[in-house]
Amino acid sequence: MLILGYFTVLMGIAYFTSINADNQTFFTANRSSPWYLVAFGMVGASLSGVTFISVPGWVGDSGFSYFQVVLGYWAGYFIVSFVLLPVYYKQKLTSIYEYLKKRFGNNSHKVGAVSFFISRVLGASFRLFLVAIVLQQFVFDAWGVPFEITVILSIILIWVYTQKGGIKTIVWTDTLQTMLMLMAVGLSLYYIGNELNLSPFEVLSDPRFDRLTEIWVTDDFLARNHFLKSFIGGVFITICMTGLDQDMMQKNLTCINLKAAQTNMVVFSLVLVVVTFLFLVLGAMIFLFAEQNGIAMPLMEGRPKSDLLFPEVALYGGLGIGVGIIFLLGLIAAAYSSADSALTSLTTSFCIDFLKWDQKDEKQQKIIRRKTHLGMSVLLIVVVILFKYVLDRNVIDGLLTVASYTYGPLLGLFAFGIFTPFQIDDRKVWYVVSLSILLIILLGNLPPTALGGYQIGYELLPINGLLTFVGLLLIKSKKTTT
Repeated sequence: MLILGYFTVLMGIAYFTSINADNQTFFTANRSSPWYLVAFGMVGASLSGVTFISVPGWVGDSGFSYFQVVLGYWAGYFIVSFVLLPVYYKQKLTSIYEYLKKRFGNNSHKVGAVSFFISRVLGASFRLFLVAIVLQQFVFDAWGVPFEITVILSIILIWVYTQKGGIKTIVWTDTLQTMLMLMAVGLSLYYIGNELNLSPFEVLSDPRFDRLTEIWVTDDFLARNHFLKSFIGGVFITICMTGLDQDMMQKNLTCINLKAAQTNMVVFSLVLVVVTFLFLVLGAMIFLFAEQNGIAMPLMEGRPKSDLLFPEVALYGGLGIGVGIIFLLGLIAAAYSSADSALTSLTTSFCIDFLKWDQKDEKQQKIIRRKTHLGMSVLLIVVVILFKYVLDRNVIDGLLTVASYTYGPLLGLFAFGIFTPFQIDDRKVWYVVSLSILLIILLGNLPPTALGGYQIGYELLPINGLLTFVGLLLIKSKKTTT
């Protein structure tokens, strides 16, 4: 009933936001979204189910060291605001990868679009997978519903309410979903705090949390989560996974002008840092609560899975039915807030970047858009189900590692286009990108012993971008831009 009621509300929003909707409504919301609505909704879309579950679960293994990455995110958002957004607004882009076509040519355009496509399919599937396994283990298993059916039903629901209004619908539904997610984390902090007889503000000073709240890793530069590596990695993760990602930028490009979009990004970045820190505090409280009440780490496929500890505590920790309902609402909101925008951005990019959209009349464009939207839904279903059988690590760690491989070419291409006047031999860009990714995969899989004990972390992403940038220098032509 909870899921049905939530879906009914989303359908109501979809109905009102899709009145007189056309292709421009679906792709750009007619560039009329209020910046504050976009900013608030982006908090939920950025956090998603990964932050909602995986970040609290990660505290047990790495303390608060993830916050070092979050500070890097914050710095990265300013680069997105004042370097990338002006480029996108100046050229009035619908798909941000159109910039690469105008700057370099068709091959570069396709490289950018393919990089995003792979990145977003994997990223969206990571997020959906995490939420699906929680819903499966704690809800649908009791009803005898197979995991595959859980995934199929979830994506069908998303397809139904996004298939007409597109990004305009999502701007409004993300606002509702963000509100529910923040209510869930706030009330979870309150109720678990009551059980532990302390407030969230006392966590950092209570000696019981000392082993869980360590933020800074500065004593061993060889460590994977050293501050400098984490911070720099966070900066480039934001630049790539927000600034060079059609999913996140599509929302920003619905603002009425550049100034509104920049205001949205700056405000959103500050809120995101605060909220993520609260998730870390929640994680510390969950681990202490589980320890004091003898709650064992949940198992998945016979192995301990820290991502499942928050739902285990919320649903079966004796905190009352209210906490369970709050958790499920927050979880469902987290799932839909990231998956719906991913589905819409994949549809947008595929239509505009691959299907020669501008050569079709309006009736053909509408048919293509609907077929593509349905096709992207099927693709996400297949990939999420596959993850059940191949994924064996903390989801947020896996997500950021994959980003190191797939977003690097985008980083190199956009940096070369924005910061140099050079043109390139567009025919050779595939060779440069393929070689860069191959080298990064080899580097990322080297054992620490081969590097003198150095553990490679999220710095793989800027290294990948640098390799791509250097490769483009090697194929630059004498012609320059003006």
